[in-house]
Amino acid sequence: MGIRFGRFSDSYKDASNYQSWEAALSYFERAEYEDSFKSFFYYLRDIKDDNVQWAQEDGGVRFGILQGSKKIEGFANARQFKAESKIVYASELTVGLLRRLVEANYVMDYCRYALDDANNLVIKFETSTLDGSPYKLYYALKEMALHADKQDDLLADEFPGILTPLETGVKKESSVEVKEAKFGFMQTEIAGVFEEIDKNRLNVEKHPVGIAYLLLDLIYKLDYLTKPEGFLMESLEKAHHAFFAGDGKSILQKSVIMRKELQKILDRPKDLAFNEFYDTVCTFGLTVSKGHDALVSIIEKELAEARRWEEQGQPRVALSVMGYIPGYCLFNYALPKPDRSFLDLYYRIMESAYFESLGYENRYLDPKTGIFDQKGIKAAIRSIAEMHAVRYQKLSPAYGMLRFDNPVGFAKSYFLMLKGLDLTEK
Repeated sequence: MGIRFGRFSDSYKDASNYQSWEAALSYFERAEYEDSFKSFFYYLRDIKDDNVQWAQEDGGVRFGILQGSKKIEGFANARQFKAESKIVYASELTVGLLRRLVEANYVMDYCRYALDDANNLVIKFETSTLDGSPYKLYYALKEMALHADKQDDLLADEFPGILTPLETGVKKESSVEVKEAKFGFMQTEIAGVFEEIDKNRLNVEKHPVGIAYLLLDLIYKLDYLTKPEGFLMESLEKAHHAFFAGDGKSILQKSVIMRKELQKILDRPKDLAFNEFYDTVCTFGLTVSKGHDALVSIIEKELAEARRWEEQGQPRVALSVMGYIPGYCLFNYALPKPDRSFLDLYYRIMESAYFESLGYENRYLDPKTGIFDQKGIKAAIRSIAEMHAVRYQKLSPAYGMLRFDNPVGFAKSYFLMLKGLDLTEK
């Protein structure tokens, strides 16, 4: 189908990329800077997306790096390394805008906001080559890329009529049908959770933890399955950070903040929301590399929590607790590829109606009858295991343990199956 789900991660590189990283370090130590730059850019490059380009020019290396709607451009030689990315065009400079940029400069470690001669707001990074090790270049360019890609829409939204986003990267528009499906899914899911909280026996004072699970499951599900950009993505991130902030607020207070952010999404005009559903080519990601043990730890903790809610007669909350498992992991971690594939399959099973609206043919769960396609699910699990069999030769999912009597029973058995996977590498 060509539809991408979830957050981009630069953790899944080929062996040749890592070999280039080692070469970049070795060349840098020998002061062979041009070869170090070329090896560094090859480390960053994904051949499928052609996200990084470079060429020899004027005694150095001219380069371009794609990150979402932005492109980083620069030049490096034996004396210096320079890079910049154009963010927005500023028709005028207000006190509020300038204060915002000064504050943003203060929190960045390597880069700074500046204005070019054409009144474009840019992010710049400069260093002497002698002080520009591959490690420093990686973290500086990552900081620039993530800020540039994120801030254009946010700044333009914050200062309308003054700032105009500059699209210098690769932006792949989704079809109207896909946008309709994503927008409809967002609206329906948010409204459904709000109704569950307001009308279906979830007392706010008595069940603050249950409400938090309903909201977190929703936040992560929307982030992974609709993959929004701009305002929508920022609202989901704000909701996530509000819950995990060490600010002394109670779970109930944090849930109120999360709900306010979700309400903003619910209130977002359709035409503006449509503008934030598109695919991009990226070089840097936010997720942190973790092993299978991280998934196992979360499964053990959350299944015990889900069991408690099920015993209290709250199957909807129990299901959200289990939905939190793939959601939290896919939002924060770059897990081993088999784990990522199995967590993606969980969403494809539990949200079959949504995937059908996107044009996918496999209906693993009939939303009207609640009947699972047992044969199709087992075939999909076998396919994932076979796909990764060369690297993970002991990968043998025990799908015979799966239960298909109801969604809660299936979810529990599915995650117990994932907990028992052996991801020992060859």
